[in-house]
Amino acid sequence: MFESLGFENFTAPQVAVGLALILGAAFGLLAERTKFCFRRSLVGDDRKQAMGVWLTALAVAVLGTQAGVLSGLITFDDHRFMDADLPILAIVLGGLMFGAGMVLTRGCVSRLTVLSASGNLRGVFVLLVFAITAHATLKGVLAPVRTTLGSFTVPLGDTVSLTALPDGALVWSLVIALAALAVALRSGNRASALLMAALLGALVPAGWIGTGFVLYDDFDPVALQSLSFTAPYADTLFWTIAFTSIPANFGVGLIGGTALGALVASLVFGSFQWQSFTAPSETGRYAGGAVLMGVGGVLAGGCTVGAGLAGVPTLSVAALLAIASIAGGALATNAVLKPSRQTAYAQPAE
Repeated sequence: MFESLGFENFTAPQVAVGLALILGAAFGLLAERTKFCFRRSLVGDDRKQAMGVWLTALAVAVLGTQAGVLSGLITFDDHRFMDADLPILAIVLGGLMFGAGMVLTRGCVSRLTVLSASGNLRGVFVLLVFAITAHATLKGVLAPVRTTLGSFTVPLGDTVSLTALPDGALVWSLVIALAALAVALRSGNRASALLMAALLGALVPAGWIGTGFVLYDDFDPVALQSLSFTAPYADTLFWTIAFTSIPANFGVGLIGGTALGALVASLVFGSFQWQSFTAPSETGRYAGGAVLMGVGGVLAGGCTVGAGLAGVPTLSVAALLAIASIAGGALATNAVLKPSRQTAYAQPAE
């Protein structure tokens, strides 16, 4: 379809950067306003409301993505989520690591991106360590860890997604979406918050259809992709260091757009506030969490957005396993840390 759009002076990959900037800006703005965060939905003080926001976005993402599939606009047959050999050890271990890391840093990568753009220097520090670690795991000194763990696979055959199960994609999409909406509507959120969450979720199929159909070009192909933050942060780090020889891609545009959208929202609505670490031990905890997320996000095949919000709508077994493992890691880590936090709060102030 790209040839019919009239972009005579731009290639499809170049236009993809612009698309990612738009999607990222919208995500950053909506995520800042709704406090969109998977960690908060699991272990936050307001987890009921946060889960309602997250599930509303997921429901819309599932319905929109599968509508694109059923209409023939996109297909995930050749996507990495649909690999017949499931790297089960890498996904489970990576998911547990990522979940633990986001509890230690008090935010998943997408949330920390929004917070960083809103003046949180803890988030900036975590994202820098995360990007370095993710890049090292993808292409650097930690790559042997990735390849070794990824070699332990389970053959799935045709059962790589829920579409292979009885009743197929339509029924399973409706089951997931209706279950998510049922929980969301009882979450106590205002209608405006759920509406913004729905708009945020709509960005997922916009990304899939935008890259997989609108920008489809046989001569200069664009990878089928949507919202994600692990690989894009690694790409952004590399592009920042060597931008004169490495062109920007979809991931770079997405990260830049998210930061820009969150910054504008925080300035307009008065939520921008400079924040930093209060103690060396806090810095160490956040650094450790950033490393866990960097390695874990790569091993699991994505973060809470890449494998969760954008991955689950593909109905991929790998994506479902990844987000379940991330949730398990977060809940287990929070259970371990909770007694120590309660003890600390019970101590008299120094």
